[in-house]
Amino acid sequence: MSAPDAFGGNGCPIGPGGELPYGAGRSAPADGPPTGLYGAAVAEDPHGLYARMRERHGPVAPIELEPGVEAWLVLGYPELLELTRNDALFSSDSRHWRVPAEGRLAPDSRLRPMTAWRPTLLHLDGAEHQRLRAAVSDTLAQIDHHQLRETTEAAADSLIDGWGPDGTADLVARYARPLPVLVFTQLLGLPSGAGPLLAELISHIVDSGPRSVRAGTEFQAIMHDLVRRRRATLGADLTSWLLAHPAGLTDEEAVHHLVVLMIAGNETSINWIGNTLRLLLTDRRFRTTLAGGRLTVSDALEEVLWRDPPMQNLPGRWATADTVLGGRYVRAGDMLVLGLAAANADPAAQGLASAAQGALGGNRAHLAWGAGPHVCPAQHPARIIAETALETLLHRLPDLQLAVPPSDLTWRPSPWSRALTALPVLYSAFTPPRPPAADRPAWTPPQTAPRPGEHRSGPTRQDGAGPAGTPGSGAPGRPSWWDSVAGWWSGR
Repeated sequence: MSAPDAFGGNGCPIGPGGELPYGAGRSAPADGPPTGLYGAAVAEDPHGLYARMRERHGPVAPIELEPGVEAWLVLGYPELLELTRNDALFSSDSRHWRVPAEGRLAPDSRLRPMTAWRPTLLHLDGAEHQRLRAAVSDTLAQIDHHQLRETTEAAADSLIDGWGPDGTADLVARYARPLPVLVFTQLLGLPSGAGPLLAELISHIVDSGPRSVRAGTEFQAIMHDLVRRRRATLGADLTSWLLAHPAGLTDEEAVHHLVVLMIAGNETSINWIGNTLRLLLTDRRFRTTLAGGRLTVSDALEEVLWRDPPMQNLPGRWATADTVLGGRYVRAGDMLVLGLAAANADPAAQGLASAAQGALGGNRAHLAWGAGPHVCPAQHPARIIAETALETLLHRLPDLQLAVPPSDLTWRPSPWSRALTALPVLYSAFTPPRPPAADRPAWTPPQTAPRPGEHRSGPTRQDGAGPAGTPGSGAPGRPSWWDSVAGWWSGR
């Protein structure tokens, strides 16, 4: 539908159904006031919330991101595709946003870390977006996927070994949250001990909570220091590869892209691992996975991307001109939030039959990674980390069970992430780690790279002493580097 259709052909700025356009100084639409996309409702029952919004408002619903800050949530699958594929009309550049331009976004607004413009591929369109995306994509392409899998497995084994003999653990705090950060600190060339602080800062930023602004500033300072050090001395890591790319990123561009990689990569991996573990532990269809049944870890990962994607909503797009989307009159400067989880649940995406059966098989038409020119460039590394984390845990703890009723599990109150607060489990015994693969040595952290001619065998040892042992096995301990990191995280 074109804009003149919405005006009834007479140029009068009246929305569908005769209501005035929604926004500052205007009445709420005729079908009710905007829904607040914050607080308990979005954490406790987002699927029910989105279903009610769809029934009440249609595929594009008026929302408030915080009191007095309006936006649109795109719930419809075809509408979200239209939104993400039309950069000319729906820009990724948040400098188009009317709310801060009109002085209605407080300097300390919790929304700023997730909506502020930065010189990154996420916030630019056209040629500049293509230049920066090429730099990021080419940098990620240099990751050795075999080594990434070995690195993830070694980190996972070290974390599990640190749980102790009592047979209980919180899989969010002790596994899903620290594991991706441990891997990413190696990938970027960060100090090994930075992981716990980085994980805490990322949670504050993505939750848009009271500490989000301060956390964003602190996180950016850490990345700035990393870029400064790598400008002086390049290494074998993502930061160095990004700085050396022919696109010629400035220090500011490099810092902001590292922020994007760390926040998007870690938050997505943490939530994907946690939400898939919940599915495996609570859904009878997937209990067979733990016993080597027909459904696989890969199937569970894919279903989570449909049902509980790691990022349930994503900011955003900003209208560059007055237009209509999903029957809604959208004014220039309006913000539109990508409702990834809601769009995945749209009957237009799945078909009523598959939605009722709850079985999507290998269908990867979901929008968990976004769509269009800004689709996530890090899908493959994220999948390797998540799949390896799950397979390693299920191998080590084959009798894993949920320690509380599923109804007792709670979620972080984030408008963006779909993230558990905790996942307590019980288990009876460890299974020894897999034997080392002699022809696939682990990726050695850049700061402890072997000297020319030195050989280090085994995917979980960095000191040449052979494969690692398990608790009570009498075998040699974990490698010193991993043991120090995992032990520090666990408080040992």
